[in-house]
Amino acid sequence: MIGKVNKQKKLKHFKKLLWAVLKNPLTYAVIAFPFLMLLMIQIAYRAEMGHDTLNSMGDSVWNFLIAFVAGYYDICVVTPLGRLCSFVILISGILVFSTITGKIASVFTEAQMKKDKGLGKLKNMNKHFLLCGWRPGLERILEFVLYTNPDIEPDQIVLVNEAQPESIEQITSQLKFKGIKYVAGDFTDADVLTRALVKKAERALIISDQSKDATKLAMDSKSVLSVLTMKNLNPKIYIAAEIFDKKFENHLRLAHCDEVILTADYEYSLLATASSGKGYSNVIKELIAEDPETGILIEEIPQSFIGKTYKEFVNSLRPISETNSVLIGLLLNTGNFYQRRKDAVREAQKDPNVDKIIDNLVKVKTLKSNEPLFTPPSTFVIQPNTSAIFVKGKPLGE
Repeated sequence: MIGKVNKQKKLKHFKKLLWAVLKNPLTYAVIAFPFLMLLMIQIAYRAEMGHDTLNSMGDSVWNFLIAFVAGYYDICVVTPLGRLCSFVILISGILVFSTITGKIASVFTEAQMKKDKGLGKLKNMNKHFLLCGWRPGLERILEFVLYTNPDIEPDQIVLVNEAQPESIEQITSQLKFKGIKYVAGDFTDADVLTRALVKKAERALIISDQSKDATKLAMDSKSVLSVLTMKNLNPKIYIAAEIFDKKFENHLRLAHCDEVILTADYEYSLLATASSGKGYSNVIKELIAEDPETGILIEEIPQSFIGKTYKEFVNSLRPISETNSVLIGLLLNTGNFYQRRKDAVREAQKDPNVDKIIDNLVKVKTLKSNEPLFTPPSTFVIQPNTSAIFVKGKPLGE
């Protein structure tokens, strides 16, 4: 029954398409054109018979091909009727090929314009970095992203926002940002994110969008909605999102945002610590310095130390005099933790032991993503997905 209905729909669609084609005057022009050209070939041949120009139908066809395709006469016809037919063929060829080349040029031009305006869909990208949102100083943020992530090249970054085209062009035209891609549109929209190939992206940074005159509440709401959309399209993507109001932090956690950046809290804390007159601001500045080789460094712990104590890991490290770095703690539940937590819940639900199911569910659901643990006790057992937090200074004299 369903197959019969689908067949009727296809037939109805075909009839509708056929009727549209038959109603179009261009259809009859396309059909008539070859017959007109054949008529011109025949008339030219008949008119030139006996004048030692077009001695055969083959000569007349050759005359047509050269005049129509190349745009000049290889055989000089002498009769008025033959010349008229040759002229009609020549003009027809020019019009046809100029239309074709114009259409091809317009297709490429339109594609380039769409690309420049960020309206096209990206192709051949995988494990790229999405930077969603716009604000004054975006260029500086891009510089920091590239500087602190040596593994990321400009052609692996995709900007997704609704900024003015000239603002984006000002960035993409710079040599240091050569290759950066741009997708225009609302980054909470699934279609826009699909054009940015979010399903193949590895990481995303969402900054509070100031491309429009919006309140901080609206910007934070947009950040939360974009995280929900991204995680729905690609649960494996690692997302860091910026918000102003701390009350939205829980919403982002529920949306499985991997890192939450509370800009206002950081600013207030920095001002407050600076007011103490003890130099906290200078210390913080050095810890989050631009140099990716100094300050706070996060490094993966080798798999051989998973299940061992913190003391055993400390004892395995090289002396401070050699590395110029100090271990200050651990970062728990790193990477795409929320996706792994979902997998753990599924595994726990398959366990036939009811008590163990409850224990596992409580355990994995209460853990937090990227949770720092400073100076843990020496007996602390290192769990999977744990990284080490180091503070590394610059060599003396630099």
